[in-house]
Amino acid sequence: MARQIYLYEIPDRFIAGTVGSPGDRTFYLQAEKESKITSVILEKTQVALLCERMDALLDQLKDKAGIAEIQIPDIHNEQSLDLKPLSSPVVEEFRVGTITIGFNSVKNLITIEAHQDFQGLDVPDLESNQTDGPDLLRVRISPQQARDFAERGRRLVAAGRPPCPFCQQPLEPRGHICPRANGYRR
Repeated sequence: MARQIYLYEIPDRFIAGTVGSPGDRTFYLQAEKESKITSVILEKTQVALLCERMDALLDQLKDKAGIAEIQIPDIHNEQSLDLKPLSSPVVEEFRVGTITIGFNSVKNLITIEAHQDFQGLDVPDLESNQTDGPDLLRVRISPQQARDFAERGRRLVAAGRPPCPFCQQPLEPRGHICPRANGYRR
């Protein structure tokens, strides 16, 4: 099966965003360069983990000796933080199954690969250009863009429904049946 590779190197925008209201949101990764826009669907937990791993990778690179020629920021840049909504039209290319990230030492860029959720196919190695495999969104961004992406993603995840103070599950507007309260509504 031939795969489609959507490639963005230093895109104008690379963000996580949502469509819908808290409790009924669909999460997207969206890359945009000039007039080209690619949007893929993923889960809220995938956004949270991607942001966590991206920060961990940046911290690891910052601590690593021998990478003095690149600047790894400690925190996001509030002035360059993109908080605008997803660009329209939001057209789903595929649903993400696996996400991989790494550092491209040749280009000094962070590589993020979002692979289509496709059962039965192995996910190729990072930066692989294999012609067989699941569809792929590959984005290469600067370390500053990566810090800004992670901050936006954290804010996006936190903007959902508040957690129940007892069981930490998301609260519905009408409350929920709490397992910590023996099935009583909270």
